Parts: sequence; C-alpha cells; structure tokens
Amino acid sequence: MPQHIRPRPICGHCDGFPTVTITTGTRTSDGQRETISANCPACHGTGHTTAAARARIGA
Repeated sequence: MPQHIRPRPICGHCDGFPTVTITTGTRTSDGQRETISANCPACHGTGHTTAAARARIGA
C-alpha cells in the first residue's frame, strides 16, 4: 500500500525558488557571462520551511 506523505510548506521568503543565478555584468576570457549562485537565507536552498517543533507539556 503506498505511503502518503503530506507536502511540506513552501518557503514564504523565496516562494519555492530557493536558488538563483545572478549575472555579475562581467564576461569570462572566452566571452561567457560571469554568474554567481545565491541560496535563500531562510530555507538554506531547500525551498521548504521546517515544521515547528512540538513542545511537550507535562511529564
């Protein structure tokens, strides 16, 4: 029987697009554009938020 996994919530900071490539404006020696990658600082490049930790009340 298949296991049903609930979808993880999408990160509200990056809307599920956690990694982007940014052009620096310069070109490499062979003429290609120089780029850098940047990850979302909130989800660390996963695109999903983590579930809140559950606090246990009582013993």
